[in-house]
Amino acid sequence: MTDISLEKWAQEIEKIIQGCKEHFQLGEGKVLVIGCSTSEIIGEKIGTAGTMEVAAILFEALQKYAKENHFALAFQCCEHLNRALVIEKKTALEKNWEEVSVIPAPHAGGSMATFAYQHLEDPIVVESIQADAGIDIGDTFIGMHLKSVVVPVRIEQKQLGRAHVTIAITRPKLIGGARAIYE
Repeated sequence: MTDISLEKWAQEIEKIIQGCKEHFQLGEGKVLVIGCSTSEIIGEKIGTAGTMEVAAILFEALQKYAKENHFALAFQCCEHLNRALVIEKKTALEKNWEEVSVIPAPHAGGSMATFAYQHLEDPIVVESIQADAGIDIGDTFIGMHLKSVVVPVRIEQKQLGRAHVTIAITRPKLIGGARAIYE
């Protein structure tokens, strides 16, 4: 991993965020879930070569995006913590999400979640959430933490390093059948 790689990945996360801005209407009270394999970004198998350096670059860009638009972030841990999430305590209280007792570490939680836990203002871990939108970097499968109806969104930047990137938004369920009016 070189400074050139880190700079390239910083540019790629900015392009992903730009794609999100074009498709997401996130603001006060909304939550964006992030699933991220830093191993996949650097070209290694998920869960084998996590890097806090890459996590730092991504966290800085995502935190800036969230603060500018007044929404909350949730960082999904790896499978060793059952994909629990690192969030700000105030978000958990607002959403009535129950805290669990664990502290993420690079090999039990993943580098991204560990970095988030170390750098959020008042971090806690919760077992599950229902986020309004998500960014999945490296096929970490964030779907279990999105609201019921997920709509995949196509953006120009489909990779971050060597990791596949998918973004998604949610929408309310359409119920009621042929007689229902939706708009």
